[in-house]
Amino acid sequence: MKDKVVFITGAKGGLGMFVTQRFLAAGATVVGASRSIAREDFPDSNFVAMPVDFTKAAAVREAVESVVKRCGKLDVLVHVLGGFAGGKTIADTDDATWQQMQDLNLTSAFYVLRAAIPHLRKSGNGRIIAIGSLTAVEPNAGLGAYVTFKAALAMLVRTVALENKDAGLTANVILPGTMDTPANRKAMPKADFSKWLQPANVADLALWLADERSAQVTGALFPIDGKFLLDSCGAAGGPRKTSTGHWPTIMKAAAAVKSQSTSGPVPQRTPFYTF
Repeated sequence: MKDKVVFITGAKGGLGMFVTQRFLAAGATVVGASRSIAREDFPDSNFVAMPVDFTKAAAVREAVESVVKRCGKLDVLVHVLGGFAGGKTIADTDDATWQQMQDLNLTSAFYVLRAAIPHLRKSGNGRIIAIGSLTAVEPNAGLGAYVTFKAALAMLVRTVALENKDAGLTANVILPGTMDTPANRKAMPKADFSKWLQPANVADLALWLADERSAQVTGALFPIDGKFLLDSCGAAGGPRKTSTGHWPTIMKAAAAVKSQSTSGPVPQRTPFYTF
């Protein structure tokens, strides 16, 4: 990843922190963006903090242009930003929740993709990695608004892959099951955390998809869930530098888990939060 410029949305979230640290450990120049983020959050000389409200089109366009102006180019976009709210049926879902889920899980992605694609095409081997949700292909009752826009996100990114294959630009979506993050533990304190997906493994897969060896992989969905991936790759208790030797194992696990995974426990009443 040396000499690569990587823009990560949601960089300060529960998963975003792992993704940001993984790309920094690989030697990339990382511009990490969240609604609230500071240089001190990632004490690395290759890190640039950029506060951005991704629900505002003008702010997103300005942020992407700022990345290119400061770094001279953009090679990789990792769109981690998203939000979750659940516990209500479609019939009981209010307008505010529906709009929040659309803004954070779909519209924000549209804004950043629209702004970043022209620059990623110029890279010659640009990469787009979006973090979706396993519920995009295995929906659950009570998560209607969330599931709808995560499914739409997957189709949005696959469309981008088709439209930009001519420029060597790949676009893929990672579909994690329930991840072991502080927000999920708070929302589901009685769940069996040992069965949840470790964020570090999602970060490993994102890094692989940004690598030159993934050049032939585009328009793909990668469903991964906790138990199977942990059994295959070993538990990861926190951010770590991962050897490239783990990547083939992660890829095999990601492909195989589709037939074995579940979306994990579903909270009956879950507060809204972002990651």
